[in-house]
Amino acid sequence: MDYVVRAVRAEEWERAKEIRLAALRDPAAPIAFLESYEQALTKPDVFWQERTAGAAEGEHSRQFVAEAPDGLWAGTVTVLVERPAGEPGFGEAAEVDQSHLVAVFVRPGHRGRGVVDALFREAVDWSWSLTGPPLQRVRLYVHEANARAAASYRRIGFAPTGRTLPMEGDPTALELEYEIRRR
Repeated sequence: MDYVVRAVRAEEWERAKEIRLAALRDPAAPIAFLESYEQALTKPDVFWQERTAGAAEGEHSRQFVAEAPDGLWAGTVTVLVERPAGEPGFGEAAEVDQSHLVAVFVRPGHRGRGVVDALFREAVDWSWSLTGPPLQRVRLYVHEANARAAASYRRIGFAPTGRTLPMEGDPTALELEYEIRRR
């Protein structure tokens, strides 16, 4: 694979904004993200600057990108650290020290080339490397209708936990939790 997977840098906020907007234009966006393209467009530059700076520091979150040989960001994933003593994350408070993968996106022309595998490897390795109480698991949620994403996650080693949450904005649909446990 000719991609370089690395953490985003604070000064790259415009590129972070661009890949987020591209993700929100993807046909799967309505079931993959909890934000619309139109909502993201209304956010001021300072929002993107602060978001990217926080994801570059890596204390509570870290964003990783896969950079193609031509410099294009081919994909991204963000890791959120969730601790039982911390603020409740997606759905509910953490029962164990864990991280949560969100905002997973690979541009269509780069899918099937190992980009998501490399991004997840970096995200999981970073999660296991954190200081403090060791993280017990890495989790993510996938919409019940997003079979393509679920298949990728299972192939990478994530397993369904059986836990579900109603989809924000559509309580008739479910988000399925997947995890990798620390060995």
